[in-house]
Amino acid sequence: MEFKTVTIVFLIFLMAKEIIEFFLDLKNRSYVMAHRDAVPDKFKDQVSLEEHQKAADYTVAKIKIGQVFNFINFFVLLAWTLGGGFELLDRWVRGLEMSSLYTGLIFIFAYGGISLLIGLPQSLYSTFVLEEKFGFNKTTPAIFIKDMIKGLLLGVIIGAPLMALILWIMPNPGDVMSKASYWWLWAWSVLTAFQLIMLWAYPVLIAPLFNKFSPMEEGDVKNKVLALLDRTGFTSNGLFVMDASMRSSHGNAYFTGFGKNKRIVFFDTLIKTLDAGEVESVLAHELGHYKRKHVLKGLIKAMLLSLVGFFILGKVFTWLPFYQGHGVTLPSDYMALLLFSMVSGIYTFFLTPLNAFVSRKYEFEADQFASENASASKLITALVKLYKDNASTLTPDPTYSAYYYSHPPALERVKFLEKLSSNG
Repeated sequence: MEFKTVTIVFLIFLMAKEIIEFFLDLKNRSYVMAHRDAVPDKFKDQVSLEEHQKAADYTVAKIKIGQVFNFINFFVLLAWTLGGGFELLDRWVRGLEMSSLYTGLIFIFAYGGISLLIGLPQSLYSTFVLEEKFGFNKTTPAIFIKDMIKGLLLGVIIGAPLMALILWIMPNPGDVMSKASYWWLWAWSVLTAFQLIMLWAYPVLIAPLFNKFSPMEEGDVKNKVLALLDRTGFTSNGLFVMDASMRSSHGNAYFTGFGKNKRIVFFDTLIKTLDAGEVESVLAHELGHYKRKHVLKGLIKAMLLSLVGFFILGKVFTWLPFYQGHGVTLPSDYMALLLFSMVSGIYTFFLTPLNAFVSRKYEFEADQFASENASASKLITALVKLYKDNASTLTPDPTYSAYYYSHPPALERVKFLEKLSSNG
C-alpha cells in the first residue's frame, strides 16, 4: 500500500501545479487585456498605443498557446508514468538483450528521441506561426532543420559519454553494496565537472556551430565598451557581435565562459537598435551581475541544488514504492535517473517564486552597478527600446510577475532607475 501513497502525493502535487499555472495564466491574461487600451503614463512619450497593444496581443497569444501545450504535456507526463509508457519502452529495450550499460543508454536516448518528436509541433508553431505573426521570426525551415540536426548530433557526441559514465558509476538498485554507498556523490562530481568544462568550451567550440560571431567593429560603440571595461577592471577574451537576426529580431547581450575564456557577445539586432551610450549601459548591467558575484552565486547554487538532487536520488534509489508509485514495476539505474529527472520538477515547481524573488533582487543590484559605472538614464531609454522591439508587456499581472518574473516588471524597474539617476 505504500506505493499508493506515493501515487496520491504525486497526483496532488501535479494537480496543484497545473491549477496554479492555469490560474496565474488566466489572471495575467485578464490583467494585460484590461490595460491594453492605455499606455502607462510613465511610457506615453516613448511607446505608442499601437506598440503597447502589439505587446499585449503578443503576451496573450503566448499565454493561449502555452496553455494548450501545457495541457498536452500534462497528459504526456501521465502517459509516461502512471500510463505505463516507461514500462512499455523498458520492455522493448530489455528485449534487445544488450549489456546493462547499453540498455540504459538506448533507453535514455530512445526516450529523448520520442520526446523530441512530441515537442516538435510546439517548436514549429512557436517559430513559424506565433513569432511569424508578430514579425519576430527570421528562421527559415532550412535553418530550423540544420539547428535540430546539429543539436541531435551534439546530444549524442557529448551526452552519450556523460550518460555512460554516470550509469557506470550507478549500481543496480538490487545490488547497491556492489559499489560505493556514496555513488551519488561520485555521479554528482562527474556531472559538475562536465558542466564546468562546458562553461569553458561553449563560447569557442559549441556556440559557433549555430551562429556567426564577428569581432566588434571599430567606432563609438566599441570605444565606449572598452572604456567601460577599463573602468570596471573587467577582462575578456574579445568583443563579438552575433548574427541573431538570422533567426529572430529580438535583441539581447550577454557574456559567457569564465576565467580567461570570457566573451562579451552582443546581438546584431541590439547594436542596430541602441546608440553607443545605451549599449554601454546595457553592458554595464551585465557586468554588474559579474561584479556583484551573481554569476558565481548562481553557479554555486546550481551545484548545491544538483548535489541535493543526487542525494535524494540516492535515498529513493532502492525504495521500491518510488518506482511503483510513479508507474514503474522493475527498478534499474537508468530508470531511476530518468524517472527522478522527470518528476522532480513537479515537486520543485513551488520554489519558483523564491527563485524569481532572488533573481529580481540581483537585477536591481546590477542596475545599481550600471548607474554607478555608466548612465541610469541611458539604461532606461535602452530598456524602453528593448521592451518595444521585443513586444514585452508593460502591464503584467502583479501576482503573475511575482511568481515567475526573473526581472522586475517594466514600471517597477524604470522607477528604480529614475531614483538612481536623480540621486546620481
